[in-house]
Amino acid sequence: MATKLYVGNLPFNTTENELQELFSQAGAVQEVMLMQDKFTGKSRGFAFVTMGSDQDAQKAIAEINGKTLEGRALTVNEARPREPRPPGGGGGGYGGGGDRRRDGGQRRGR
Repeated sequence: MATKLYVGNLPFNTTENELQELFSQAGAVQEVMLMQDKFTGKSRGFAFVTMGSDQDAQKAIAEINGKTLEGRALTVNEARPREPRPPGGGGGGYGGGGDRRRDGGQRRGR
């Protein structure tokens, strides 16, 4: 059964192809998802790699966790399911203050 791994502390210029190559040394890689900022398109410094089997995933964790890539020690562990989020947008704050001058907008001394 396929196992999804979390890969953290990635250099921001890492590509999906580089991760594919790195993790394929430990076994069959089914998918690489490099997480990017949805507004800038730049890397967020982490990825998810799906390995073909639990054995391949455990081998990848053992071999790659703590390994240095471009001066950064990688974090590799089994991905956890996302925490459920409450529905809704959480509401907004209060609006801006606007001009609350009590003198009708007149400046003193003019």
